[in-house]
Amino acid sequence: MQIRDLPYSDPGDPDIRSGPRFLLWLGRNQLRGQLKSMAWGLLHQCSLAGLPLAAGLAVQAVVDRSGNRLAWAGGLIVVLGVLIALGDTMLHRTAITNWITAAARVQQLLARKTAELGSALTRRVAAGEVVAVSTGDVEKIGWFVEALSRFASAAAALVLICTGLLLYLPSLGLLVTLSVPLLALAVLPLLPRATRRADLQREKAGRATELASDTVAGLRVLRGIGGEELFLGRYRRASQEVREAAVHSARMWSLISAIQVLLPGVLLISLVVYGAALARDGRIEVGQLVTVYSAAALLLFPLRHFEEIAMAYSFSRPSARRAVRVLSLGRADRPASLDTAPTGDLYDPVTGLMAPAGLFTAVVCGDPDEAGRLAERLGGHAQADPEPARTADGNGTADGNGDADGNGDAGGNGASEAVPEPETVPSVLLGGVPLDELPLDTARTAVLVQDKDPVLLSGTLGELLDVPSSGLVAAEDALAAARCGDVLDALAQASADASGDPMTTRITERGRSLSGGQRQRLALARSLVADPEVLVLDEPTSAVDSHTESRVAAGIKELRRGRTTVVLASSPLLLDLADRVVLAHRGTVVAVGSHRELLRTEPRYRAVVTRETDDEIAAPGAGDAFRTIEEIGERA
Repeated sequence: MQIRDLPYSDPGDPDIRSGPRFLLWLGRNQLRGQLKSMAWGLLHQCSLAGLPLAAGLAVQAVVDRSGNRLAWAGGLIVVLGVLIALGDTMLHRTAITNWITAAARVQQLLARKTAELGSALTRRVAAGEVVAVSTGDVEKIGWFVEALSRFASAAAALVLICTGLLLYLPSLGLLVTLSVPLLALAVLPLLPRATRRADLQREKAGRATELASDTVAGLRVLRGIGGEELFLGRYRRASQEVREAAVHSARMWSLISAIQVLLPGVLLISLVVYGAALARDGRIEVGQLVTVYSAAALLLFPLRHFEEIAMAYSFSRPSARRAVRVLSLGRADRPASLDTAPTGDLYDPVTGLMAPAGLFTAVVCGDPDEAGRLAERLGGHAQADPEPARTADGNGTADGNGDADGNGDAGGNGASEAVPEPETVPSVLLGGVPLDELPLDTARTAVLVQDKDPVLLSGTLGELLDVPSSGLVAAEDALAAARCGDVLDALAQASADASGDPMTTRITERGRSLSGGQRQRLALARSLVADPEVLVLDEPTSAVDSHTESRVAAGIKELRRGRTTVVLASSPLLLDLADRVVLAHRGTVVAVGSHRELLRTEPRYRAVVTRETDDEIAAPGAGDAFRTIEEIGERA
């Protein structure tokens, strides 16, 4: 796989049983690239290992005053230099390719999972953790994948060098061969502690990232209430904790590096002392001592890869566990039985909500959170998602793989609570067919849910409205129904195009250059363009004034005539235009009728719509008084 071939047509089905298994799966899927990198690494390392032999031959040729052997040794050094340059260049090229392609594969897997779960993802995993996985964690996973091949070539080079020294000069080669395993494994007892410190650093960094993400998302509200300094102080404290954890972790890694410098130094000193004694006694030649000493000195380069692979694995293992935790989340799909979207009534067996086909149904919920959950259920998003279990220290979360610390291993900080089995929740039916039995793409085409806080991606207005659709609703008609005339005028004035075409005007990230009402109406227009079989809107006019709200409601009803539309709202202006109004109380439908009928007959409905207090509801004649007001309004 080359960088120019990215993205992958299919990133594959990852092994998500644990973090190490996921890393192994990534390595297997890049076996060809790993072998290439290992081959170039062997060429580089073996060429380096040949330099001591050439240098020893040159020194001995000078001692023996042999010009021919000196010229031959010089030519060998030149050849080895070319091979070293070629091997190092190609090793770097193939290793970085492995890094980038592995990171790209993980990012594609995460993007696919995000698209599959939609809004359910952030209910099960914190948004800050998703950001951390898709940025820093992806880089660390790619680092381990590319370091693996270089480590393998370094380990193979060590074996070849030690074998060559044993054959070349057994008296000194034996000392080097016996010392190499000690040098490679000396830091092994320190790795668990270094890993724990690295894990703590990543955990604190993830919390800081989540805090920063939440702060930026709510910056406008924070400024309104004067809470910037409060959250800024919290982020400062979180970042200082990250700094302290990073310094604490770096101290351990610096100790590991110091040991890997100290022990080879001791080996070289011992080698020089012992070798000099042998050369003085005439048991070895000076050139042989130079060769063995140079080879031992060059062993420091492949030994460095042992430290790097340990560090890469220590950092990538928790990153892989976090990636696995996200990738292991799934949608409770049963085998698909239909390839085309069904038509008919939309029915939720949990709440008893029925939205007849082709009608404009309004749903009133006293609790906004309940309305949001109902909207997600109607779209087939909200399945049985048990809350993640907390570990005894309150930090970890069980990931469903039997892990005690939420990171994929059993060595957590405390025993975790058992994860409850998800309850079987009946699926929403469309035309009598459960949405769960539809392929995901078909279900999304059939039912579209626009939540109360829709997101506008950066790009032009034309790109914003270029969404998968039935092709029956033109962008101009959708914009007109959503009453976006003032938005189009504003975008036309801001257009960089000489023609002043608002469709070519760029919209900033999340639509920050627009007001809340403008963003809401553009998002509504985007949903109307899609023209799904069933459109579910959660408070689509909450950010606009009453006059605009009435016109938008009329536009929705007119454009969606003959199509099933469900609107969750409590505005009388919108409810009065609905064909059918449903009152849901504590997760159950308790009343159905028209807006005016429910106002007269249902106190709970009237309390939500008119914002009546409990005392006003209980007051004698409250309903009669309201009917009188209604009649006066009708006569007026």
